[in-house]
Amino acid sequence: MGASNDGAVARTVLGDVPARTLGVTNAHDHLMFASPLLPGQELDDPVAARRELDRFAAAGGRTVVQWTPAGLGRGLAVLPELSRSSGVTVIAATGRHRAEHHPPAGRVNDRVDDELLLERFLADLSAPVPCGIIKVGTGFHHIDDWERQSLTAAAEASRTTGCSVAVHLELGTAGLDVVNELTSNGVPPGSVILGHVGRNPDPAYQADLAATGVLLCFDGPSRANHATDWRLVESMRALAAAGHLGQLLLGGDTTTAAARSVDSGPGMPALLTRTAGAIGEALGPSAVQAILVENPMSAFAWQRPQA
Repeated sequence: MGASNDGAVARTVLGDVPARTLGVTNAHDHLMFASPLLPGQELDDPVAARRELDRFAAAGGRTVVQWTPAGLGRGLAVLPELSRSSGVTVIAATGRHRAEHHPPAGRVNDRVDDELLLERFLADLSAPVPCGIIKVGTGFHHIDDWERQSLTAAAEASRTTGCSVAVHLELGTAGLDVVNELTSNGVPPGSVILGHVGRNPDPAYQADLAATGVLLCFDGPSRANHATDWRLVESMRALAAAGHLGQLLLGGDTTTAAARSVDSGPGMPALLTRTAGAIGEALGPSAVQAILVENPMSAFAWQRPQA
């Protein structure tokens, strides 16, 4: 894994760019997001989003990958201007989260047949404001029928386009089941990104995930996951020592207004002002370069579509 070839492209809200130009990348975050599971904490303010991007850029950040899928207030209409005005590259997501995250009306509208769901994903990937990843959410130690349908459609869309599939693992669980679902449906491991791996800090489990060849995205500091945040550096150290440094990514996963740096949380800048420093002290500057720059080049590059 590691750096992509020079001809590889990443699809941003402003169009395709060479993947090698992504620079320091926040591999999993949210500028705009709303969920019935987080009432009153909606990320729906473009002004606050712009301020967050400005702070991220001031800390050295160059790209933010937003994992908000359709139906959860992803803000496709405002993302291009946020990217242009801040100078930060933004990659948006198509896909579908766990049913619980969609408002009740949205769950009814999203109960569609397999072909229509696939068509929605593909349409988003080639829309006037295009998406550059396919995001799917799965449950706690379990994949239900809604989630399995999402994974199947995501796999077909990935095979058709070469786009990566990014998966929300609830508390980091069911990762091996997710990998099996996607790879058995033809998605190469290098096009699979598992999110929230650090929320299940079992070294043997993380090693098993890494052995499949998929990318593992860890979260930066958050109030909700403070109990496992401290395991981040040691988890990355163990995986790097086992030869999996080229599979590691890091994201802020800012899902509430209170978590933004412009409110009361660490937000996006903390990935670079705090977390990256801790990783560098433990693993060295070359590891930070790999996790924040080199690995995202391949993770978010569109690969040659599968035959």
